[in-house]
Amino acid sequence: MLARVEAASVPAPALARTRHTGDRIGDGLLHGLTAIAAILSVVVVFAIIWRVADGAWPAVKLFKLGFLWHNEWNAPLNKFGARDFMIGTVVTSFGAILLSAPLSIAIGLFLSELAPPWIRTPVGTLVDMLAAVPSVVVGLWGIYVLAPFDAQHVQPLLGTLFGWIPIFAHGGDKTESTVFTAIVVLTIMTIPITSSICRELFLGVPTELEEGSIGLGATRWEMVKTVVVPSVRGGVVAAVVLGLGRALGEAIAVTQVIGNFIPLKLSVFEPGDTIASRVANQYQGAISNTQIAALIYLALVLLVITFVSNYAAQRVVKRFEFQRTGGA
Repeated sequence: MLARVEAASVPAPALARTRHTGDRIGDGLLHGLTAIAAILSVVVVFAIIWRVADGAWPAVKLFKLGFLWHNEWNAPLNKFGARDFMIGTVVTSFGAILLSAPLSIAIGLFLSELAPPWIRTPVGTLVDMLAAVPSVVVGLWGIYVLAPFDAQHVQPLLGTLFGWIPIFAHGGDKTESTVFTAIVVLTIMTIPITSSICRELFLGVPTELEEGSIGLGATRWEMVKTVVVPSVRGGVVAAVVLGLGRALGEAIAVTQVIGNFIPLKLSVFEPGDTIASRVANQYQGAISNTQIAALIYLALVLLVITFVSNYAAQRVVKRFEFQRTGGA
């Protein structure tokens, strides 16, 4: 019978101290700096809203809400209305999103799921570099290249095929500075933002989910449709919203190609104007304080449109997230 041996009690080694006073100070600084940054961003937003509202207040008192549905803009007579500019802004921005959203999603899917490795980096870099092109350069390209091509080839074709629809009427007029040209320019300017975010979202989908779908017999298209896109659809909506914000606020490039004309026509093949374009075009040359206040009133309207669009999009994102997680 083996003798019973009692294990000697061995004192546990003391753990090395890994946190020092400097670490605690660093934690405090980190919390403080991040809190200041968050608070500062909120303060900046409210400061912008207050300053724009304060500058627009004389026009708000003078024109009241009637400013929103009146369409006359006559600086010498001090008659101003925002209706046509609001319609032009909504038409150009949402028209651009209708074109850029599917293209951006397709680019993101191609670069993340379908393109061979040797082509992903150069094409992705070129698409990202498109976002760095200044607005005035895009506008000049729109004047000298896009607008003539659009007037000579695209408008007659669309007018022939869809001329019976009022918004595609007058395609045979071959007008270069049109709402449609502005839509195409905004489409080009929003694609880099939306596509780059979509690409990163698709790359973030766990590989195990994709391989599991393929292993169960799904084709690559079925895998993309049932696994990749549903996993990140909330993020895709957010990416489209960022593109929409870019389109709503663009002024220089739109000013160069849209024609700066009111009243706005029903056809997209006619000249028009937007809120941002009108403010950028007339603020420096305003002839009265009333005109300046009316222009700032336009900016306030654009601010409201932007906030409403972002709020609606956030509700859509949360809806998608709730459906995906089941409220967890």
